[in-house]
Amino acid sequence: MFAFILRRLTQAILVMFVISIIGFAIKYSFGDPVREMVGMSVSYEERQALRDQLGLNDPMVVQWTRFVKNALKGDLGISFFHRKPAAEVIIKKAPATLELVFASALIILAVSIPAGIYAAVKPKAVLSRCIMGFSIVGVSIPVFLTAILLIYLFAVELRWLPSYGRGQTVQLWGFWDTGFLTLDGLKHLILPSIALSSIMLPLFIRLIRAEMKETLQTEYVKFARAKGLKPWRVLMVHGFKNTLLPVITVGGVQIGIMIAYTILTETVFQWQGMGFMFIEAVERSDTSLLVAYLIFVGALFVTVNTVVDIIYGLVNPMVRISGRK
Repeated sequence: MFAFILRRLTQAILVMFVISIIGFAIKYSFGDPVREMVGMSVSYEERQALRDQLGLNDPMVVQWTRFVKNALKGDLGISFFHRKPAAEVIIKKAPATLELVFASALIILAVSIPAGIYAAVKPKAVLSRCIMGFSIVGVSIPVFLTAILLIYLFAVELRWLPSYGRGQTVQLWGFWDTGFLTLDGLKHLILPSIALSSIMLPLFIRLIRAEMKETLQTEYVKFARAKGLKPWRVLMVHGFKNTLLPVITVGGVQIGIMIAYTILTETVFQWQGMGFMFIEAVERSDTSLLVAYLIFVGALFVTVNTVVDIIYGLVNPMVRISGRK
């Protein structure tokens, strides 16, 4: 088990190494941040002095090495636009994104589990066909189009829910602004979370249905039915419990993907999170903040995947023996 964990941690370090290189390669493809920080009246000498002060004239390898050393200390650089540490800007925006992803994950679990189980148990029922048809449509429609349709229907036409912003928030622990504790914040959260969950919800429905159908054909499930156990016990204890392994694995990967997909959702709903911050950083050529965002999201994604792999290895010893899923 120790060798398995060490192998996964080594892979995580290699992935972070690649992410850091890609981030700095992207940094050099954007515009000049000095041009965004100063006016046209600033002389060339003053611009060069500012570039030297910010370390923008150093070779890429030197800048990358300096960034890695600082990142290990928790310093992700200084945002050129905000004039404050990039980590501070990201931490301020992170609660909005994480709450949006958490709410979307709750919707996915609450809908996909019963829908997937029902579609597996009664595949020929009308409702099952409707569920599978919905999953196909859900996969085909991009998230920004779903978000626009939700705004038009529930905010413009019916006027039931707000269409943008986070609404009223409450500050916790000095840095976490949450909308879960206010009614207005919860209303503002409904449409964005539904839109974001539409990305992964069809995938989880089809995954649970496929795994559940396969599990119901196994000998131990047939034996449980032959013993006269209650149908719900056969489904949940002997059936659904054994479908959780692939669901846990895919779920861990999809959480990281959902964080990346918040860029589109937050842009449409003007949700003041990390995704919206990323778009603003691109428009302002705030390369320092862009690189910090990529490192932060990459580290979060790698951490989640590594933890899921280790949990999967603990649950399924065959993974540790084979060295792969």
